[in-house]
Amino acid sequence: MMSSLLLLLLLLPLLVSGVRFGGGERLGGNGDYEDWRLGTATYIKESQGHPLNDGGGACGYADLDIFRYGRYTAGLSGALFDKGSACGGCYELRCVNNILWCLRGSPTVVVTATDFCPPNFGLADDFGGWCNFPKEHLEMTEAAFLRVAKAKADIVQVQFRRVSCDRAGGIRFTITGGANFLQVLITNVAADGEVAAVKVKGSKTGWIPMGRNWGQNWQCDADFRGQPLSFEVTGGKGRTITMYNVAPSDWMFAQTFAGKQFVQ
Repeated sequence: MMSSLLLLLLLLPLLVSGVRFGGGERLGGNGDYEDWRLGTATYIKESQGHPLNDGGGACGYADLDIFRYGRYTAGLSGALFDKGSACGGCYELRCVNNILWCLRGSPTVVVTATDFCPPNFGLADDFGGWCNFPKEHLEMTEAAFLRVAKAKADIVQVQFRRVSCDRAGGIRFTITGGANFLQVLITNVAADGEVAAVKVKGSKTGWIPMGRNWGQNWQCDADFRGQPLSFEVTGGKGRTITMYNVAPSDWMFAQTFAGKQFVQ
């Protein structure tokens, strides 16, 4: 009797979290979401100085509150970050396979990818090197982590999947650069969250492709000063939205303008 009870307690997190024994079974089943995948997660304490806590990070978002990403964010290992193309994407995750550290009922939380979790090849994959390639790992803010696991946990297994991003307002374009080049930070992207391609157009030019400089900073070598700016943004799943005259002709560097938004 006691052995049967012990076995049930060990299996309970698996049953509640939706894990299925055997192969080939679809865990998600929702047409708008990806299938659940198994990875790992840790968190950064809010008392520690870190881009996840004080803004910045490899996606270039700087102050996460200003750009409406808030406290539920994560840095991704290289296998997920994909040289910055994953920036802005949303991930739903839940703690699994640990009755000691996972919260009861296996609740989920949605986080936005805002940073890169660098590898540490001097440490083992399961002891400090959890962002080593090809590990799929999310380094979360403390606020997000505590929605799915206990604070005393070090590293936990999680199920995660890409989900659609819910954003208020339009896509935002923060303009920087110089006399001979234009750089634009693109934020607050709904639906895919990710940005796969960008084009810009002035009143004196045709559509000019922009290249990813780093994170969600996009750049092209042209002088657009004195011209209204239009943008064409393609999301991670290939949907494209065209926005005319997002910035007026008297725009200035460091200003932010909002355009249209992807419809969910």
